[in-house]
Amino acid sequence: MSEDVIEVKGGKVVYEFVGPEDGEVVVVTPGGRFSKDVGGVHELADALAAGGKRVLLWDRPNCGRSEVQVFGKSESHMRAEILGLLLRQLGIDRVVAAGGSGGARDSIVFTMMWPEMVRKLVVWAIVGGTYSTMSLAGVYVLNELRTVRAKGIEGILELSGPAGGFADMIAANPANRDRLLAIGSEEFERVMNRWLDAYIPKPNEAIPGVADWEFAEIDVPTLIVRGGERDFDHPPRTSREVHSLIRGSRLVEPPWPEDAWERSSEARNAGTGALFGFWVQGAQVMLDFIDEP
Repeated sequence: MSEDVIEVKGGKVVYEFVGPEDGEVVVVTPGGRFSKDVGGVHELADALAAGGKRVLLWDRPNCGRSEVQVFGKSESHMRAEILGLLLRQLGIDRVVAAGGSGGARDSIVFTMMWPEMVRKLVVWAIVGGTYSTMSLAGVYVLNELRTVRAKGIEGILELSGPAGGFADMIAANPANRDRLLAIGSEEFERVMNRWLDAYIPKPNEAIPGVADWEFAEIDVPTLIVRGGERDFDHPPRTSREVHSLIRGSRLVEPPWPEDAWERSSEARNAGTGALFGFWVQGAQVMLDFIDEP
């Protein structure tokens, strides 16, 4: 693994490229607050690289070894801003934006914020609906708010979570301890309150923190993989709603089993598999779409 580090908007971002230097750049963004090195992500990147793509993997702010950042309308909006600035600094003009789960939301918001940078959009395992959205509030924000109010920013330093917590970020990059202390309790709480609003289910938001009307900003060929039939975290209804909101988008059946998310979650919890291990099964579908004229 050959990594590089670049400073973007005052915080260091860890990234790497996989595949031929002359290949079209595909940005692959995973979900949760997971690193680019979580199981399944490199396997997908390697498969896309074998198809001639130059895959950019990056540790988003608040993920892996990148530095903590706390700003923006939502965490996805913050990451989308950072990705656009990262690509600018790397001298990359256009990419294929691809992401699953939280990475799907990040990729959608990135396409809205930086439309001139996106040639095609590929998303799967999209979060939406009451259960999924409220669940994410608990995963990403509510524990943070309870902790900072009870223990201050010092309590955040020790906070872990099922999808990656701030203690995990400090373990991966000790500089994050001082960054969090510098943010302080008051600012941290203020931003978490704002980020929480994204996860309050609203009738005009198919996905958290993005109004339905904003999807009109997406005017690129888009591939949407339908959610699994009993995947309550990434319900099929949401993928269908997003398909209806993105003009000209293509909705396809999942190239993995309907219960892939449930089985991969069980395997991860048992220590016998990776949460995103099934994503590689979609590589050829993604390649075929990317290579279409």
